[in-house]
Order: sequence, then C-alpha cells, then structure tokens
Amino acid sequence: MKTMLNIALPKGRLGEKVYNMFEKAGFECPSIHENNRKLIFENAEKNVRYFWVKPSDVAIYVEHGAADIGVAGKDILLEYEPDVYELMDLDIGKCRMAVAAKKDFYDDVEKTLKVATKFTNITKNYYGKLGRDIDIIHLNGSIEIAPILGLSDVIVDIVETGTTLKENNLEVIESIVDISARLISNKSSFKFKNSLIEKLTDEISKQMEESND
Repeated sequence: MKTMLNIALPKGRLGEKVYNMFEKAGFECPSIHENNRKLIFENAEKNVRYFWVKPSDVAIYVEHGAADIGVAGKDILLEYEPDVYELMDLDIGKCRMAVAAKKDFYDDVEKTLKVATKFTNITKNYYGKLGRDIDIIHLNGSIEIAPILGLSDVIVDIVETGTTLKENNLEVIESIVDISARLISNKSSFKFKNSLIEKLTDEISKQMEESND
C-alpha cells in the first residue's frame, strides 16, 4: 500500500498561496481547484492528501497525527507551543506581534498594566521577561476597542499594515516578534515519511531561493 502524505492547509488566502508552492513542488492535487465545499482532496498518483482546516487548528491536526505536515503562523506556535517540528519559514503571511495603545498613552510602572489580547501566552512571556506586573483581559475579537472603552491600557495583537490601529486612534508602542507562516511536521511522521517530507522541503527551498534571486 502506498504511503500518503497528509497535509493540513489553513483555509483562506494564506492556504491558497501555500498550496501553490506545494503544487509547484510536484505535490499537485487538481481536484482542490474544483468549485465545491469539499474539505479533503487527494491525488493517489502523487501520494498526497490535502485538507482545509481553520488556521488556528492546523497545529492540533499535526501534533495529533491526523496530518503529517501543515502550515501554521509563528503566532500560533508561540501561543500554543504544540509538540511538533518546525521545518522551515515559508517567508509568506508576514506580520508582527505588537503592543499598541492610544496615542496619548503613558505607562505608569507603579500600576498594574491592563492588557487586552487573545494571545495570553505570548503576552505573559513577553511581560514576564520585562518584569512588568500585568493583568490580562482575554478577548477573542475587536481587541482594538478595549483601550478606547477603558477596558485595558494596551493591547497585544497581530499587526499587518497598522491601518485598523490608525483608524481607531491607536499606535504600535512596542514590537514583540516577527510572524510568518511556518511548515511544521508531526514528529512521528517526520521519521516514518521522511523521504516524502524531505522531497517537499527541498523543492520548496529551491523555489524560495529562485524567487529571492
């Protein structure tokens, strides 16, 4: 029986970009282009099976072995610390994790800093290294309005262009870490399906070198 390489792709624009890289690398699956609502696609000829999942769930599928490899943002890897191998930085989906506040914000270090974020772990680690006393307010969306309504002093969130911040009269006051899409692998799969995984990573490395030339 043929060994299939199971690949978890993040739904959305990033996943489409990633799939194009995989397709160029010789791991194409034409049925993925069909206009339907299917989530799983396979090409037995190329020993590959793809499935679309929510971006924040990719690492869970890979960690638990439902997917051999997948693509997840560095933010997800830092926040949830899944037990996976990080194989390579794909140099796409670039943004940064940053602290933002209202333009007139002054940090009184005598007081506990109220931080609104959905990235609790990253926030704790960042402020822990600074030795700053914080109170985390966990939110799942529309984090920008927290300082405006006085719920928090600052926010920790992903910043791409900074437009949303500007429109809400906020600005970046500190950058925490650069974020991009990473190719990750299940640890056991990396051992047992190594030749397929290595072939894919080699081909993608070549593509990236060519695009940088």
